[in-house]
Amino acid sequence: MPLTGKPVAGSIFPPVAVARLGGGELAPAAMPGWRLVIVYRGRHCPLCKPYLGTLDRLVGEFAAGGIAVVAISADPEEKAEADRTEFGWRFPIGYGLTIEQARELGLYVSEPRSPQETDRPFAEPGLFLINPQGQIQIVDISNAPFARPDLAAIARGAKRIQEVNYPIRGTLA
Repeated sequence: MPLTGKPVAGSIFPPVAVARLGGGELAPAAMPGWRLVIVYRGRHCPLCKPYLGTLDRLVGEFAAGGIAVVAISADPEEKAEADRTEFGWRFPIGYGLTIEQARELGLYVSEPRSPQETDRPFAEPGLFLINPQGQIQIVDISNAPFARPDLAAIARGAKRIQEVNYPIRGTLA
């Protein structure tokens, strides 16, 4: 099924909320300040581990720039918790992203290649930098695990955006 709509730079981040490891809800749109939201494919993805490992190593750099970091997947709680336990990620992790929520975020959704890969459809990677006004400042959506933005470059770019009040780009209709 096709995407329901591509997120528009400068638009308000959708009010998507998922369960949060450790309890409660993870609702990036309701969080204050700058936020970096990473949507990852899930426990079955061997490319997600090093990417989220890089994110974990950069948590301090993002925090120094006043940016909260969260990651979300369609995994059930037990798979998300298994990854956090195995890899020691320090950022908040949301789980249970539905197909409808993935489409609301403009993400590509894939069927598993086999039951050995995973047991449910899952969102392909997405990255959203949200400014304090709740607008999407940077968006990157991929249809495959091989194309993801350099997180160190995102951290540097986010710092620059704040330093010089850099505008949201890509808004010309």
